[in-house]
Amino acid sequence: MRHIMAVYDVDTSYARRFAQVVNQKESCPFEVTAFSSMERLKEYAKENRIEILLVSASVGREEAEQTGADRVIYLTEDGASDTGDAAGIYKYQSSENIVREAMACYCEDHAVQASARLKGANILGVFSPVGRCLKTSFAITLGKLLAQECRTLYMNLEEYSGLSVLTKTEYRMDLSDLLYFYMGGNYNVLRLGSVVHSMGSLDYIPPIRYPQELSQAGPDEVAGLLKAIAQESPYENLVVDVGSSGRLALPVLELCSVVYMPVKEDSISRAKLEEFDGYLEESGSREIKRRIQRLKLPNMGAVGRREPYFEQLLWGDLGDYARQLLRGGVRQ
Repeated sequence: MRHIMAVYDVDTSYARRFAQVVNQKESCPFEVTAFSSMERLKEYAKENRIEILLVSASVGREEAEQTGADRVIYLTEDGASDTGDAAGIYKYQSSENIVREAMACYCEDHAVQASARLKGANILGVFSPVGRCLKTSFAITLGKLLAQECRTLYMNLEEYSGLSVLTKTEYRMDLSDLLYFYMGGNYNVLRLGSVVHSMGSLDYIPPIRYPQELSQAGPDEVAGLLKAIAQESPYENLVVDVGSSGRLALPVLELCSVVYMPVKEDSISRAKLEEFDGYLEESGSREIKRRIQRLKLPNMGAVGRREPYFEQLLWGDLGDYARQLLRGGVRQ
């Protein structure tokens, strides 16, 4: 099913640029069409269902509703909505933010069916009971490399990921919102799109803000959301940074085709790994054990501040290691 988002603004170059930018984003579930006049928009609407219409706030409500769009959202020119009780979005922000807000508005009162064309994503887990082993750095580096070849989504299930600090971003919605939608039976691909952010070509779900938000959801609910995302999204790969929580780990690891486990050689780390192996045996999780690939990641030198942290990793020793791993050239 093709989802159509139409955009009309009195500034025709704005609408055209917006459509060009969003249509380059393969993970966006909408096809965006720009219009230079309301007349052309109305003619198009006679033959095509428009699910979301982004329209200039200067257009009257009656005229906008004549398009028959499922959801009309006005593009406003100040930070506050000046559209009365109609939905409004500030137009002078990133196209990524506009699309997220538009999908959130649409999902408030519309059910969305999953596309029959979706094939399901391959889930790759990154997990270790060992601390300070470059697990998250490796997971994001792996995700960024995979994203160079096909659509990839990164998820972090840790209580304190540090991602908002590293990306210098304050997120409006995050993983806790998706869990809320899923547990309430309201999850769909547009809900996902309203939360997803991008780190270059790698898309990611912002991690939870507060630890209690993750603990309120049971392990099966977290795994259920993960499975729904894999089955009902346009992504081909889903990289899951599982963290070190045993409570959440097993149901999630059971969904993974492979589990990359960074390890260390000191006595404490070896003891933790031995305990985890014993836990897998006692819990009857031998299949998970067979999927685990233990990794001895390269030591990192000093990381400068000129470029974003994860971009430096991509072109350093860790990036080279991950490339060799994906090519099957790493022997542990």
